[in-house]
Amino acid sequence: MKPPRLVKGDTVGIIAPASPLPQIEYLSRGIQFWQKLGYRVRTSSNIKQAGSYHGYLAANDAERLADLQQMFCDPEIKALICLRGGYGSLRLLDSINYDLIRSHPKILVGYSDITALHLALQRMTGLVTFHGPMIYPELGSNRVVPYTQASLLKSLTAAESIGKIEPLTELPAAFTITPGQAQGKVTGGNLSLVVATLGTPYEIDTRDKILFLEEVGEAPYRLDRMLTQLALAGKLKTAAGICFGHCTGCGDLEQENNFLNVIINHLAPLGLPCCYGLPAGHLAIQATLPLGLEAYLDADSCSLVYLEAATV
Repeated sequence: MKPPRLVKGDTVGIIAPASPLPQIEYLSRGIQFWQKLGYRVRTSSNIKQAGSYHGYLAANDAERLADLQQMFCDPEIKALICLRGGYGSLRLLDSINYDLIRSHPKILVGYSDITALHLALQRMTGLVTFHGPMIYPELGSNRVVPYTQASLLKSLTAAESIGKIEPLTELPAAFTITPGQAQGKVTGGNLSLVVATLGTPYEIDTRDKILFLEEVGEAPYRLDRMLTQLALAGKLKTAAGICFGHCTGCGDLEQENNFLNVIINHLAPLGLPCCYGLPAGHLAIQATLPLGLEAYLDADSCSLVYLEAATV
């Protein structure tokens, strides 16, 4: 199920399903970002509490859930842009009215902790969602990277496929783990959140899919543990192919057991097309990846080619 595409003049809603902002200035700059592009902006009713509730949640669960569902129901809102990740999305999954969302399909953009929402909405509604930049830290920064902006807008507004996403020279070098090609719907997101859904009704379905993963701030042994858990759950070998984005702040590459070696050691024995270095993850310069959409993975060139439009 694809959401309606975004058209200039539409209203964008900003929601906070997870953590609050570290600095409230990001919100005003994020609003200005969308307004300058010709869109109207509404913020969810509890977003003003960001930074004033408690440590790691933007508001309590009932308030964050109400904001999410009200934005999906509001006929004026055409896209939901997440304030930030952090933590908290997982707490909402059992309370979401999935029939309501299925009846009001809309664009949802976010990454990191928002992976929990992506996986749940895919599993329970089949809605195509978007792994892409949020108000914090990208869209509310003093300068949004042009590539990040262009990829986001193309994904949300294009009437045709967004085409090829390939490695960028501005980022650490991409590389092939296992050569080959694969085709399937793209699923995944942040590795920690993908693992957190295992054993729940919302756990990731990787069968015949292109599995995308990224991570931030995790030591190599923690990456090893999470990839081992995915393997034990049968989620790696059933994928059609696997593409990693970037693992940001995951340790020193000079170490013998560095994070790249951990990834290679887990993925190479699978015999599936696998690569590392897609421009997605916790990066200022990042591509927006539609999730739940058919794509072609070329592990030889570390590229992902979308085969259909993400919106209708």
